[in-house]
Amino acid sequence: MTAPERRRPVVAALYREALPPRLAEVEELAEVRLTKADGFAEALDGADVLYQWHSFSPALRENWGAASSLQWVHVTAAGVSQLMFDELIASGVTYTNSRGVLSRAIAEFALGFVLDMAKDARGSFRLQQQQRWQHRVTRKIHGQRALVVGTGSIGREIARLFCAVGMDVDGAGRTGRPGDADFGRIHSSAGLAGIVHGYDVVVLAAPLTAETSGLVTADVLAAMKQSAYVINVGRGPLVDTGALTEALASGAIAGAALDVVHPEPLPEGHALWAMENVIITPHMSGDTDDYLDDLGKLFVDNLKRYCTGEPLENVVDKALGFVPTPAPSLAN
Repeated sequence: MTAPERRRPVVAALYREALPPRLAEVEELAEVRLTKADGFAEALDGADVLYQWHSFSPALRENWGAASSLQWVHVTAAGVSQLMFDELIASGVTYTNSRGVLSRAIAEFALGFVLDMAKDARGSFRLQQQQRWQHRVTRKIHGQRALVVGTGSIGREIARLFCAVGMDVDGAGRTGRPGDADFGRIHSSAGLAGIVHGYDVVVLAAPLTAETSGLVTADVLAAMKQSAYVINVGRGPLVDTGALTEALASGAIAGAALDVVHPEPLPEGHALWAMENVIITPHMSGDTDDYLDDLGKLFVDNLKRYCTGEPLENVVDKALGFVPTPAPSLAN
């Protein structure tokens, strides 16, 4: 007697404008209900899986009552704090994110910021526009000390690239420990103001949680070297924007490179826009020419696991708001 055929899962795929990539592969594995926000409740009713391609939509929170059969939600973002709500956290619904897909690209962006600031690329461009041949000296990055706040997949990729160019890299995370495969040591981020004075660059790559919101305060900025830079490729609310603006304006720190800000987008006329010691990019550090396909591939691979009953990758601890990762052991 043959075993009964396994039922194809029903996937509600929420999108905003462009359809998700690799849709044909998803349709081979599941019944797909493509929907925008206005038809979301109907598509969600009876669906086993929510594929949230429109990654920052509040539609699930607003239509939670329609999640009658929901077992798994996958979102095409790494940071999911803004998508969590009490009913989802308390439910048995498995939640996965896209951790790791954009990590290398974000790390490259962070290294680009370091090189831009050390080599004064913006100053060279301004002089070029003025057709001025003005010799200057710049800083070398070999031997500089960097503190990466956030020791997940993004933070570790940043550490690897920074180490590759000769920087000394430590981390800051939920718990401190003396040795690590990617960082010289890991500090507890709870004591950031007592740590940052020893570093030339402080990079923010932590998830946004209740514990990390507003982590970089005026006290932290005041404790930094006057020659130090802040780089934020994590989330805007990790930093007190008012305190950062004041520190930059007063010369308390040398500069900042911000791929994320708070509020976002940064309002027209905000003081940060006009500062020559600030680089601002519009939340694009992970967005390469092939990143959408990479995000689609991750979901397809995870859907295959779901269909065969295998453990899913990138399962978020909903109480923490991110994917917990055991610390890598030190190399022998």
